[in-house]
Amino acid sequence: MSLAEVTRNCFQCGVAPSKWISLCKLFISKLPPIDSPETVASHLSNSVLVLYRSYPGNPGLKEYLECAIEDGILPLFTFVSTFLQAARSPELDTPITLDHLCQIALEVQKRSDSQVANSLVPYSESQIVILGTIQDGLALLRTVHTLPISQHHNELASRTEELVRHLLCFASDISQVSVAQACVSFADVNDLLNNFRFNLETRQMLESFSMLLGLLIGDDAKVAREAQMMQSLQLALGKGDTGGPASDTDVITLGLVHHYLVVILCIDILLRSQVSKISHRAHEFGAGNTLGVVTLLVYIFRWSSWTPTVFYTQLILSALIGLTQHPTDCTIWKAFIVGRLPNLISAFEAIVSADHAMVSDWRGGFRSGLISVFQRPDIIIQCDHTLSEGGGSNMITEENMPSSFTRELLQQFVKLELIDKVLGAQLDPSISKENMSKLSSDTHDTSMDFSLYLESRLTPDMARNDAQSWLDRIWRDAGTHTTFANFVLKKFSSLVTAVDVESLSQLCKLLYTHAIALDIVALHVKISDLLFHALLFLDSYDCETIGDPQTAVSHLGDVVLFVQYTLARFQFDTTTFTKDGRSISTAFLKSAFTVYPVENLPPNELLSFNGWFKAIFDSSSEGIEDTILRSTQPKILLRISATLFSQAIKAASTQKIDKDVLFNGVSYFTGPLLNWTLVGVIKALSQEILLKGLSAPIHIEILQTLVLSSSCPQPVLALCSPQILRLLSELGKDGAKTSMIDVDQVTLSEIQTITAEPFLDDPKSRVQIWQQDPQKALQNVFLQARSHKTPVLDVERCLRMIPVTKFLQMMWMDLFESAKLGEMESCKRIATFVLTMPRCSNVPPLLPIFIHLVLPSLIAAADRQQPQDQNISVELFVAVISCVLSAALHLEWAMVTVYGNDRVPLGQASSAVARRLAADLGSKRRSPTSQNIVQRLVASQSFTANFPMFIAEL
Repeated sequence: MSLAEVTRNCFQCGVAPSKWISLCKLFISKLPPIDSPETVASHLSNSVLVLYRSYPGNPGLKEYLECAIEDGILPLFTFVSTFLQAARSPELDTPITLDHLCQIALEVQKRSDSQVANSLVPYSESQIVILGTIQDGLALLRTVHTLPISQHHNELASRTEELVRHLLCFASDISQVSVAQACVSFADVNDLLNNFRFNLETRQMLESFSMLLGLLIGDDAKVAREAQMMQSLQLALGKGDTGGPASDTDVITLGLVHHYLVVILCIDILLRSQVSKISHRAHEFGAGNTLGVVTLLVYIFRWSSWTPTVFYTQLILSALIGLTQHPTDCTIWKAFIVGRLPNLISAFEAIVSADHAMVSDWRGGFRSGLISVFQRPDIIIQCDHTLSEGGGSNMITEENMPSSFTRELLQQFVKLELIDKVLGAQLDPSISKENMSKLSSDTHDTSMDFSLYLESRLTPDMARNDAQSWLDRIWRDAGTHTTFANFVLKKFSSLVTAVDVESLSQLCKLLYTHAIALDIVALHVKISDLLFHALLFLDSYDCETIGDPQTAVSHLGDVVLFVQYTLARFQFDTTTFTKDGRSISTAFLKSAFTVYPVENLPPNELLSFNGWFKAIFDSSSEGIEDTILRSTQPKILLRISATLFSQAIKAASTQKIDKDVLFNGVSYFTGPLLNWTLVGVIKALSQEILLKGLSAPIHIEILQTLVLSSSCPQPVLALCSPQILRLLSELGKDGAKTSMIDVDQVTLSEIQTITAEPFLDDPKSRVQIWQQDPQKALQNVFLQARSHKTPVLDVERCLRMIPVTKFLQMMWMDLFESAKLGEMESCKRIATFVLTMPRCSNVPPLLPIFIHLVLPSLIAAADRQQPQDQNISVELFVAVISCVLSAALHLEWAMVTVYGNDRVPLGQASSAVARRLAADLGSKRRSPTSQNIVQRLVASQSFTANFPMFIAEL
């Protein structure tokens, strides 16, 4: 629990302000003396301010703040500082909220001028900090004067100006302020004076402050203006086609990338809820593949033309914003930001530092970027708030004692030597006082490193509840995640090499029954390597030489279930996994869903089928003997299981075998010996029932027996739940009643695999809904960008619903509408993400398809537009073409830098795409749009330097 949770719970329960203060003091007294009183006061103030996001202008929150200031636990200057910093967030720009907060500051200041604690700014504060507070006040002034006119606008504007005037009174001696900071304030003040109307007193004070800053800057102002002119000139000449007024504050590009790496939230239209998707986390360019992620970071850095400081600022800031947007997935975001992102930054720096063509002060840039991030307390506060609501605990124990999220992040940066302890202490003075976690303390007490500690805990006799508790502790300590993931991968490989089926079975079961374990591993190592080792084991394991085949086959089943579950959970569409020059196929898993005509089975499979049918479904059989287990390959048993059920049901339907014999045979599949084969069996039974309906009573009864069995493995239910839910819906139509309806639908819904598409009850509306879903996803991504949030767009999901060309045409329509609103920067970045981010292998290459198939029809349509719309279209065409081709080129260069090969990740080399596009545009002499596009592209020196083939088409 944290102060934010105490405040939230008290407020929501209607606790009086005085009682709330007493509870806060009691809570603070029980915490370790890590934070200073100033830090505690800031946390207290922020705990109330953050609630204004959910309760704009609530008078109860105003009473809480007034009571805290009056009590003295919250000094006025601390409240003003935290309020002005929080007001930079667009989520706090409700007029009535800002009016209440300004009113508190002014009223307290007026009635207690003689009290030091109730000064707007501490009298002993340095001028550097005071100027920072004034800058926050100027930002509030700008915000207020750009808000829509409302009933509170005049009062709010008046109070804001009064507050700023009071703050300016503290700017007496600014000689210690740096020229850089003075230049920023100088630019802010003059921009306000030039663009907004203030009352006479406010204008005079702003002009006086501007003059004071001008005197401090002196001739350095000329240097700054010249540098700005040079930058403008470079942009005019085309250096960095993504440049623009908002490029240095862009969180769209890296926000989309973070969602691509970690998790994507899709909107289920029917359920009107968010459905978590694993996205690319386990794929070639996902979070677990260090080289793949570094490739993306190198490509984005080069393409964006950002300085290292700006790049690092946006990289970290966009990740933090992503966390705040996803309270239901906040713990996986924290695991990524604290446990994985520092390692990726370290790997990125190692690559770019070795590239002599990219000479920069990388370490200095990272430090400056980190400082910039910590100057956004509104985001940091919201992160802590999101984590406290989405992943917090209501009881404080030694195990879950609250710890600052950003402090954990700083500790990881210090651990990896990305920053030194001095900077860490400057950003968070309590970093050196933070006690190690209980898990780290336990490891330290054993005098073992963490890998050996993990080895000692992972024992065959570990109970499931103990395993869950143990994994929960690891999950909470993000600093241990890298070690845990590497341990799992190394352990997996060694067990496969040693052919230790019992220990491998235990490890596989740990991973497929505890989602957090698999999530940790997927963030840090390549899941494809785990799958390769598991498939290699299944491919080479020989049951003929083992002493106890019954136990061995049961253990082998856990490996099969792990492979099936992991393939589906992480949405692998590939049928082959390759490592160290060897390839293993997953085709045998897909064949398990099919019922084969017995006469078409190959001789070896037919022999196994006859032997197993006799052993299971023959009344004279003595059961499953060791001999048949030794002689049957697990792959073959998996392949023939669905066919065994089909033939047994046919035999029972024609009275060739008794029903008791049938269900006696079915009972073998409810135990650990054969229940790992059930994914294919249940899917085949479900399909047969859908075809025959209620005329398949035996199928229904068998399916119910298997699904409701207490020993049915969790992965089986997760993988089969979409089919079962659809079946329940079909059987339940028109009031149909069958024993199958006894299946616990709620339980199945809860465990429904996140890889499955949400089931649609009305097949007739399916096409319409599928078309609306991508359209809504595209509209949402622009709305999120417009709201200064990190956008989310699952391109692969959209392409599973509608054809590629239809999706790209939809995207262009939304790009055009946003361009009409002047949002060209957002258009460029979103289009670049869609067209140039590497996709799964089953997705066709979007860049060549867009340029060669979709673009010509868009240009032809633009030729028929009105002049005003045609001008916008030309601007958009030029911006998108130049951006995506340059981005594709930088991605290819990044592949060479990181991997050392010239593999083309987008289906066609950027030079080939550009060459054909240039020829196509040049051939359309009668198309004014085509000619305008060529002329505009050729005018960019940087573009023609990379793609000179366009010059010949003038």
